[in-house]
Amino acid sequence: MRRLPQGAEVQPGGGVHFRLWAPDHDRVTLVLEDGPAVDLDAAGSGWFEGLVPEAAAGSRYRYRLDGDETLLPDPASRFQPEGVHGWSEVVDPGSFRWSDGAWRGVERRGLVLYEMHIGTFTGPGTWEAAIGHLPALAETGITCIELMPVAEFAGRFGWGYDGVDIYAPTRLYGRPDDMRRFVDAAHGLGLGVILDVVYNHLGPDGNYLGRFARGYFTDRYENEWGRPLNFDGTPADDGDSGPVREFFVANAACWIDEFHLDGLRLDATQQMFDAGRPHIIAEIARAARAAAPDRRLFIVAENEPQDCALLRPEEQGGCGLDALWNDDFHHAAIVALTGRREAYYTDYRGTPQELVSSARHGFLYQGQYYVWQDQRRGSSCLGLPAEALVSYLQNHDQIANSARGWRIDRLAELGRVRALTAYMLLIPATPMLFQGQEFRASTPFLYFADHGPELAGTVARGRLEFLSQFQSIAHSDVREDIPEPHDPATFAACKLDHGERERNADWVRLHRDLLRLRREDPTFRRQDAARLEGAVLGPESFVLRFLGDKPGEDRLLLVNLGNDQELRPAPEPLLAPPDRAGWRILWSSEDPAYGGLGQPPVEQEDGWYLPARAAIVLAPASGTEDGAEDGTESGTESGMER
Repeated sequence: MRRLPQGAEVQPGGGVHFRLWAPDHDRVTLVLEDGPAVDLDAAGSGWFEGLVPEAAAGSRYRYRLDGDETLLPDPASRFQPEGVHGWSEVVDPGSFRWSDGAWRGVERRGLVLYEMHIGTFTGPGTWEAAIGHLPALAETGITCIELMPVAEFAGRFGWGYDGVDIYAPTRLYGRPDDMRRFVDAAHGLGLGVILDVVYNHLGPDGNYLGRFARGYFTDRYENEWGRPLNFDGTPADDGDSGPVREFFVANAACWIDEFHLDGLRLDATQQMFDAGRPHIIAEIARAARAAAPDRRLFIVAENEPQDCALLRPEEQGGCGLDALWNDDFHHAAIVALTGRREAYYTDYRGTPQELVSSARHGFLYQGQYYVWQDQRRGSSCLGLPAEALVSYLQNHDQIANSARGWRIDRLAELGRVRALTAYMLLIPATPMLFQGQEFRASTPFLYFADHGPELAGTVARGRLEFLSQFQSIAHSDVREDIPEPHDPATFAACKLDHGERERNADWVRLHRDLLRLRREDPTFRRQDAARLEGAVLGPESFVLRFLGDKPGEDRLLLVNLGNDQELRPAPEPLLAPPDRAGWRILWSSEDPAYGGLGQPPVEQEDGWYLPARAAIVLAPASGTEDGAEDGTESGTESGMER
């Protein structure tokens, strides 16, 4: 009785069943660390298997191929307690006692993502330590954690994108059951958990797949990070893509089944090459959902070309994913905040028009020419729901793609950051925060990876070459100050200081109140871009009008990233109230509770006043509890608890 096509599985009647695909070899010997060496039976088509009565949960083992004395870890190992080069350990996933039987997963609508790197989320950098901070995330209004990759990788620290044992949660954060406890605790607080998985390449250290079968890889395509995986077969390699596809498809299902995860984030899907049908991405999504028939999953992808076909149903030629990351949103917002247009920010101006268009239509590039790449970028996403695109001001890549890994509040004026935070959290797209963003973390997020001396030097040079696309780095002394990725101090500098949650309580309150407004207000909660209109009001200001089901539910979001602005006159129909009673202030980023300077009336007798570097939410004044008629009361009428 087996759960997965490969690996070691504890059997109900005793012993452990081992199965391995090694078509390049004639003999496979299982070697137990504290037991006998056993030749597995050849089962045809390159498969070897056998039941070993002497093995049990906790047994450590490795493989010997064709009598060679070199011992290799299991490609489908569930745990590598000594790292990528050490013994594999038999794990019984069925022994964990879950308490989330009533949990039914996450809904795409209403989702608020929170990207987390376990190694730097806390000082200890463990699952156990992270559990203690989950209640604060739930209280803030986060609904789903997006974990950066946790598959076992070489070294003492890293981002996780160099994983090589894709079935084994890294030993650095704890044991597999510690990860299960984290997920179980999150579910108990109403938090979903999805995992970033890397199926486009494997890391450079500890990658033994090719020792078992050359067919795991192909030379048919060009990959940015090493040899691509063989998902559609490569005659030049004499490879069979069937078992390769099965290995990765089963891995996606395994995370969902054995760790009760609520979905996946697929890394760099443009590098997952497959000329066949169904596409490997569609097969992965289908298998993941089948592994949790009683739970709702959320499967999101990073796709640099912005191919919206990934979001279409399979019957329409798509891959059936739920969402894509929206880099266009990020790039336009960062230019609006900082004014800098280097490297891949070249094609963005950060104008009000871009921000209005992003809120209403998602991707800014849906097939137009793109100067930075000298080709067309994107595809049409017309007709797709707004929540199918994930918006963010910060993520792991974008913070680290700088000389010092500074967060946006160190690069831009705080009033602007508060204003665009409101914009991001209230528009219909699915928002995502990066760890610590909600309490204005002062710690950087740098690129770190622990490798041996030779590989470490190569990685450091490659990182510097990548950052040199930014002229401010390429042509200045700042190059000399870029932290070395392999320096333990680089990793340590990125660990969050959760004491800042209390010290920056105004920033936490800002996020909490906005997320409550998004969750509880009937108009914002709808996330309906078809009922969203927008207009430019000035060189750095714009208005979004969210149309309610009835006139009293209309909402205005005014954003001014520039200096104080007076609209006298104000010939913009989107500013017109549903009746002649005018508007009242529902929420303002200039509320002193958020560190603002105070909010004067917006709609005045002779025109409109937009304070500098602020975002304001207005609601119709008629029918308010306080009987306001002219919409000129000052302060925030949000009803948010302080």
